[in-house]
Amino acid sequence: MLELTICSLLTILPDYLYRSRVQGKRIGHEITLYSVWFELRWGITGCVLLTTTLITMIFYFHPSTSQIVSVFRTVTILPETPGRVVEVLVANDDRVEAGQVLFRLDDAVARTNLETAQARLAEIDASVTVAEAQLAAANGSVDQAQGALTEAEQEFRAQSELLARGSGAVSVRQVEELGNAVDAARGALQAAVAGRDAVQAQLDEALPAQRVTALAALDQAQVLLDQTEVKAGVEGRVEQFALRPGDFVSAILRPAGILVPDVEGDREFVATFDQISAQVVQVGSVAEMTCLAKPFAIIPMRVTDVQPEVPSGQFRPTDNLLDGTLQRAPGRFVAQLKPIWPEQVADIPRGANCFGNVYTVPPHGSGALMHIVGTTGVVHAAGLRLRALLLPVRTLVLTGDH
Repeated sequence: MLELTICSLLTILPDYLYRSRVQGKRIGHEITLYSVWFELRWGITGCVLLTTTLITMIFYFHPSTSQIVSVFRTVTILPETPGRVVEVLVANDDRVEAGQVLFRLDDAVARTNLETAQARLAEIDASVTVAEAQLAAANGSVDQAQGALTEAEQEFRAQSELLARGSGAVSVRQVEELGNAVDAARGALQAAVAGRDAVQAQLDEALPAQRVTALAALDQAQVLLDQTEVKAGVEGRVEQFALRPGDFVSAILRPAGILVPDVEGDREFVATFDQISAQVVQVGSVAEMTCLAKPFAIIPMRVTDVQPEVPSGQFRPTDNLLDGTLQRAPGRFVAQLKPIWPEQVADIPRGANCFGNVYTVPPHGSGALMHIVGTTGVVHAAGLRLRALLLPVRTLVLTGDH
């Protein structure tokens, strides 16, 4: 309506003034309801064309959207292992700190596994003590066998010398028996050394490896026991939390609730535009919006990011060939907005719905046409403010959504 009024001032009004002031025609006489179209046909035609052109230019270079949402993330409260709740430490709508315990699960199995792992580690430590005693005994056996071998070799050499001198005090049979005794002592020494090496291998390789495995099992058991305490990963507020002792929770069947983290940094708003505005809505563009939760307020914004993908084009591989005719209608693209003055959106609840405009601002040194385009943004800005004024009336009175 505003565009039509502006265009009529440039077309119909001059045509009427010319016919009434210059040609002397009067309303109700020469200018009647039946002669208006014939008399003002050029003005009406020009007004319609100019209005259509102006509206097209305004909506193209200054796109508007009614889908601006204050986005925020949520964290699902889930246990890493399923279990039955035995204790709940927070209530719905409570504020929690990062690392605070929210609830505990039944830990009987996890605690039993931990005690078993601790007993296994203690058993291996005891085996180390026993192996050290066995090593000492094996060293003694080696020394004893070495002494026996030395003694047998000395006796064998002495008797062999006597036999070589032709002494009758020793016989060949005795020397052979002493040789066999030396071989037996040498075998006993080798067996003692092998036994000592086996015990040493137990201490150096087998038992340390078993201890490492036992420590890993102990750590795993401790981790499983710690997982029975479900903690908050971030600082925030607990919502939809109706957990009670005796409830069974798991990552698949039933989550425990939702954790809404505190906002870090500037608030972000996601705006959705038609694809025809993709060349206009650019990073750095200036925008304005007003929200249902904060009527009568016009909040200046700036485009910080434009999503390069349109959701309607996504697909997943299936066992059916893709048919373009089955695709959804052309989708819309998404842009992220941030307030120029963050304090203006501090009292807007997260998830609030807003609507607004993005304006094409002509760069410095641009031509006259671009300045005309930038000037037409005033019309859209006036329309946004008019919508902001009528928003409570439309919401509370006309639609009855209250």
